Amino acid sequence: MIFLLIMIFIGIILIEVPGLIKNKYWHELKIFSVFLIIAFIMSLFYIIGIPIPNPVKGEEYLIKHILHLNYK
Repeated sequence: MIFLLIMIFIGIILIEVPGLIKNKYWHELKIFSVFLIIAFIMSLFYIIGIPIPNPVKGEEYLIKHILHLNYK
């Protein structure tokens, strides 16, 4: 399953990156790379069985405990 994941991401890279390099979209290439790495790591964690943290829990903690905005 991990091999299939790697092949899919290599396919995405082979399709998207040459056009970005050809058109000299360096900033877009950096952002694309960051999002692709994050997506790969999260997909890998999911396949391996490592629990992925829920981003809503982090937002809830930020709003309630750090910003002290309680809407009740």
